[in-house]
Amino acid sequence: MKRIANIVRLIIMIVIALISVAPILWMVAGSFRPYQELFKYTSLNVHLLIPVEWTGRNFHNVIFNARNPFLRYIWNTMFVASVVTALVLIINAMAAFAFAKLKFRFKPFVFALFMSAMIIPGEVTLVPNYLLMHDLGWLNSYKALIIPSMLSVFGIFMLRQFFAEVPNEMMEAARIDGASLPRTFVAIVLPAAVPALITLGLMTFLGNWDSYLWPLIVINDQKMQMIQVGISTFSSNEGTDWSKVLAANTLSTVPILLLFLFLQRYYIQGITMSGIKG
Repeated sequence: MKRIANIVRLIIMIVIALISVAPILWMVAGSFRPYQELFKYTSLNVHLLIPVEWTGRNFHNVIFNARNPFLRYIWNTMFVASVVTALVLIINAMAAFAFAKLKFRFKPFVFALFMSAMIIPGEVTLVPNYLLMHDLGWLNSYKALIIPSMLSVFGIFMLRQFFAEVPNEMMEAARIDGASLPRTFVAIVLPAAVPALITLGLMTFLGNWDSYLWPLIVINDQKMQMIQVGISTFSSNEGTDWSKVLAANTLSTVPILLLFLFLQRYYIQGITMSGIKG
């Protein structure tokens, strides 16, 4: 009976996995189809996911498009996402360490104030942030894309849960051995939270890689634009070139898939541990 239950569970998991992966497979297959074939096969058959006529021209048209410099979009997004991720890990780790291990006046109140920011929708802050970027003269610059994203309230909360689990005795022993507070933080506290740091890094990188609304608002220069806004330029009042859209989306997905494949073990571990700590 138990064996039958396991087989049924396995079949259900395979079906769910296939349903989840099917849109991605269709996107990749569509990126290799000529435009006239793209919506020709809509019924459930082998050609729904396997092109009849294979072509790489869609990728050529996307990469070597003079009007929409797609490689420039990728570089902009890679640079912004990497810098934001590095700054988020540094700043949020220090803030989380302060909330978890340091003693200062009004700490519960300040922490509660930080956590209250999680209930504020991001759309509410768009206009104030835009006006601030305008007053600082940062529109159409990397600063407008990077600096407002340096702080993650959720990241502080998650890292605080990990740092709180580090025994105070270890920190006291380090201080007795002559280690300063920054050295204790780097040598003892941070290594204990590597899964959480990698998880937060992946979430931050992915969030900035997929960012659309904020870059659309603060960046008007085509050469400074991010990849998701760049993909949207293949749609216009004249219509949508779906072959280019699918090819561009396929190209934009590759870095994220590679990053997740290399770090998925730490990501899963971080998510699992964050659910049982605290």
